[in-house]
Amino acid sequence: MRLRLHKHILSQAMSSSSSLPSDPSKLPLKPLPGSYGLPFFGPIKDRLVYFYCQGRDKFFSTKIEKYKSTIFRTNMPPGPFISSDSRVVAVLDAISFQILFDTTKVEKRDVLDGTFMPTTAYTGGYRVCAYLDPSEPKHSLIKRFFISLLASRHETFIPLLRNTLSELFVELQDQISDKGEANFNALSDSMAFNFVFRLFCDKNPADTKIGSKGPQMFDKWLAFQLAPLVTLGFPKLFSLLEDFLLRTLPFPAFLIKSDYKKLYDAIYTSATAALDQAEGLGLKRDEACHNLLFMVGFNAYGGMKTFFPALLKWVGSAGENLHKQLADEIRTVVRDEGGVSFGALDKMTLTKSVVYEALRIEPPVPYQYGKAKEDLVVHSHDAAFQIKKGEMIFGFQPFATKDPKIFENPDEFIGDRFVGEGEKLLKYVYWSNGREIENPTAEDKQCPGKDLVVLVCRLIIVEFYLRYDTFKVEETKALLGSAINIKSLTKATTI
Repeated sequence: MRLRLHKHILSQAMSSSSSLPSDPSKLPLKPLPGSYGLPFFGPIKDRLVYFYCQGRDKFFSTKIEKYKSTIFRTNMPPGPFISSDSRVVAVLDAISFQILFDTTKVEKRDVLDGTFMPTTAYTGGYRVCAYLDPSEPKHSLIKRFFISLLASRHETFIPLLRNTLSELFVELQDQISDKGEANFNALSDSMAFNFVFRLFCDKNPADTKIGSKGPQMFDKWLAFQLAPLVTLGFPKLFSLLEDFLLRTLPFPAFLIKSDYKKLYDAIYTSATAALDQAEGLGLKRDEACHNLLFMVGFNAYGGMKTFFPALLKWVGSAGENLHKQLADEIRTVVRDEGGVSFGALDKMTLTKSVVYEALRIEPPVPYQYGKAKEDLVVHSHDAAFQIKKGEMIFGFQPFATKDPKIFENPDEFIGDRFVGEGEKLLKYVYWSNGREIENPTAEDKQCPGKDLVVLVCRLIIVEFYLRYDTFKVEETKALLGSAINIKSLTKATTI
């Protein structure tokens, strides 16, 4: 999923100004560029170009070049017949993207997957929290449950994750010893599922009826919902056939009904403390369980499934100089602090920066959507545009977090980008459906587990460099993100 922003194209589109004027009202109001094409045929044309002719990144960069603007009209997949309306206004720079966080101006009802919504049969008949707008009463109730649940597990995070990671590293070394390389994705998926299930359900999934099959069950559940938004990577000869199969009709939920029931039953019988907590807040136990399943499977496991390999890819390919700096920092702090603790992790400034840089360059959820609640004026660095009430706004996050007006050398992974003065740039890191410098509340759509994700990623880096001096990776494409093979591990020479 590595992105290559065409910086010269973006520079042409954004004029010569290097920063936003102090008074955005002085920006010229321009008509929105772009076109949706003919009804029915326009969305299909854009879809084919997006998936099979240009590819995702070139699709956007070509339009930026054509319209000389990072804000424009376009269609977004899946289009007919799954989506009744594919029209969006794209906002593709760090300034305009922020409108998607303002839930007083944009509605987040049923837009998690963009211009379509999978049937609620995938979620037990409920519109779970991720599909609710903050104006809906159930949203704040369910999100308060998530926030309080995470707070109650705070002391469990580090010891549970370190234990789970120890199991991963044993398997990693065994694979390298036996085969000369290790499939990190498969090991990472298993580790991520075991961690989140143990964290929220207080039980090892191996002791439930799902056994070791949890990751595969969740993978199928995710794939059936997200199929209209992906390409399988078949040869171009089969492009039209794939497009017809994936985007003519949504996959029916009954195909994964049995797996979903097993996952639901495992959570319902294991997460008794969490569900008691939900009932205490006023949620029905059944509804709370379906929401917890979605958070565990879609938000937590799904995000970790794509991001953990990305994190290892960027760090692994950064080279031995960064590896040495990380090892020195981590081992020094752990020695001085007497172990791995929240306080120790907070003192690892380079480790924190590396995680933020990976989240910036390859955010786990690249798309954001919202529908204008009123007539709006949205501005980029050098112009303003009016968006009408009811229009869908779309943001492609990796372009916003690679805005060359904000980040120097935005396509490069720079491990210490957010060290020292660089910390000021964290307000432009948007991976969590909000700014990194902000904390989620029950009234917004920012990920309630934002801080947990950052903590988990830091701990992965810490545990790696407590064991190894350096490692080498090889990347190939995967359905979601990157497939990573660990080619070699050099054991730590100092402690």
